[in-house]
Amino acid sequence: MSGFSVHLAEAAGVPGEAVQLDTVTVSADELVGEADSATIGTVYSEQFENRPISRTGELLEVVPGLIVTQHSGEGKANQYFLRGYNLDHGTDFAVFVDGLPVNMPTHAHGQGYADNGFFIPELVDSIEYRKGPYYAQYGDFSAAGAADIRYKEKFDQNLVEATGGAYGYGRLLSVGSIKAGSGNLLYGLEYVHYDGPYDLGQNFNKGNLVLRYSQHYEGGSYHLAATGYSTRNLSPDQIPERAVDQGLIGRLGFIDPTDGGRSHRVNFSGGFEQQLGPGTLKLDAYAFRYRLDLFSNFTYFLDDPVNGDQFEQSDKRNVYGGNLSYKLTNQLLGLEFHNEIGAQTRYDDIDDVGLYLTKARERLDTTTVSDVKEWIGSVYAQTNVHLRSWLRANVGARFDSINFDVVNNNPLNTGKASDTLISPKGALIFGPWAKTEFFINAGQGFHSNDARGATQTIDPRSGDAVDPVTPLAAARGIDLGMRTALIPNVQVAASVFRLRSDSELVYVGDAGTTEPFGATERYGGELAIYWKPIKHLVVDSDLAYTKARFREQQLDGDGNAIGKRVPQAVQGVAALGVTYTSPQGWDTALRVRYFGPRPLAEDNSVQSNSTTVVNIGAGYRINRRFRISGQINNLFDSKDHDIDYFYTSRLQGEPAAGVDDTHFHPIEPINGRITLSYSY
Repeated sequence: MSGFSVHLAEAAGVPGEAVQLDTVTVSADELVGEADSATIGTVYSEQFENRPISRTGELLEVVPGLIVTQHSGEGKANQYFLRGYNLDHGTDFAVFVDGLPVNMPTHAHGQGYADNGFFIPELVDSIEYRKGPYYAQYGDFSAAGAADIRYKEKFDQNLVEATGGAYGYGRLLSVGSIKAGSGNLLYGLEYVHYDGPYDLGQNFNKGNLVLRYSQHYEGGSYHLAATGYSTRNLSPDQIPERAVDQGLIGRLGFIDPTDGGRSHRVNFSGGFEQQLGPGTLKLDAYAFRYRLDLFSNFTYFLDDPVNGDQFEQSDKRNVYGGNLSYKLTNQLLGLEFHNEIGAQTRYDDIDDVGLYLTKARERLDTTTVSDVKEWIGSVYAQTNVHLRSWLRANVGARFDSINFDVVNNNPLNTGKASDTLISPKGALIFGPWAKTEFFINAGQGFHSNDARGATQTIDPRSGDAVDPVTPLAAARGIDLGMRTALIPNVQVAASVFRLRSDSELVYVGDAGTTEPFGATERYGGELAIYWKPIKHLVVDSDLAYTKARFREQQLDGDGNAIGKRVPQAVQGVAALGVTYTSPQGWDTALRVRYFGPRPLAEDNSVQSNSTTVVNIGAGYRINRRFRISGQINNLFDSKDHDIDYFYTSRLQGEPAAGVDDTHFHPIEPINGRITLSYSY
């Protein structure tokens, strides 16, 4: 856990950060009356600037209960788990960076694909999160939750740092700001190289560039940003358990040495906030160009015993969009209303989203390729009102309209589709009593389905007839929560929830078709604790448990009932962090993360094991310019797995029908990194 409260000042951070920041100190009493839920919060940079993380995406684990993992090497979007959802690469968790959406619909690899590799952790000022479908300003991909990553506007000191570590890890970083006219030009430049511990060297290379200009003026502010991101790598994907047991490969081994890929993304964004009449007008606009070529082989020689089953997923798109909102406060019937209305739009012009059969990255055949035009437009409104001194209410709704236009290489899968959805939201907040508030939240959210699934009538691999899916899949939830600061130096947030999804249809980019899942229901509870026992010591923890089930028995291909478990639905997760910052210039941070077992089949006949990882970091400021820091990842050299799957694959020499087996990606062995930082 990272801090669940709306405003906190101290906690952990990213090793090597030497930037000196003004301390934000807000007493626990000031939390009262600010939050509309027990599962909303903002985590500031002071809380994670010394946090030991091994990859950029792990920074999102500051969201209590969120697990960020990986089933292959670097250069690919992480896999996310939250509230009993296997979010895949982002299907039901929306992520934004300074108003720029990260998730991508109708993506070659997975719906809602959220590759966070293009943001630089040292530039992040805060991460604001919300869990559940209760907030009118959030639409597509936010049924389980959403996170807004906000960049800093300026640095008090600029920073250059170099990091070296085990398995060929190297990182060069330069971040800072320059006074430019009446504003500030923020910049970030990052280069990362990593071979990794696996038998297949990743030769991962990543370059990042961020430029952001911001200015405040009387009555408002604005910012303009340009960012560029590029990666290239080989990929040690998940491996079959039997191959390790039989001694064919080691636990860090691989099957196909040519898996991997390359991607790049160039973003342009901007926004302004301006007092207008009695309220405040805010606008965010963005445009970006994205490209991905990803080569994977998960079944090895099951479909093609001669050439193997490697495939390429290609994605090329231009995206344009924006958000407009207006906030104002007014009086009515003696009550004060805080109102917000808004409109949002996004257009994805996807000129090539395809699936190709390959061998050693050479194309052999085309499974499916599409040109997709996808537009979603939304309007929303919400209001917050104090009905009594001890009772607040928040009521809102949003309207979403989506349109697909798909041109497929198979004319039978070409077509148009559209859908609309009205999503009501509401909350009641009781208190405060003795620095304690209680919350009831209810609402509807959704995720869009892949446009190809909404127009597809023929399975591109088998040639069988399939039914198109609905463009929008709704999810409804209710939360009962509590937040308290009654105990001195301790803040606690707790909630219980229920989430019901109409369907969890997934367009499987690996197969080029929609995989049907039924309606689901999830019950769960979450607890987050932030404790500052003494001045320089912070302890934070979170715990979550979820029971996930299909609402009806699932059937196999012959119509036989096979169970109601939701594969990959994590049951329990936990995290613990201890951070000590000494006035003498040294600091240390310990993080423990527990990722519980998950059913891998509907009948629960196969389960994954749990995963526990401990990371530790420490730093020392040599003088006002230099700081040295280090971290050890996987301190106790755990042999647990990052992720597990259960499916059929075939190695050479095995029966033609293949073998049902668990496939896993092991966590990296114990490894260390050292960082030298220079501030100026």
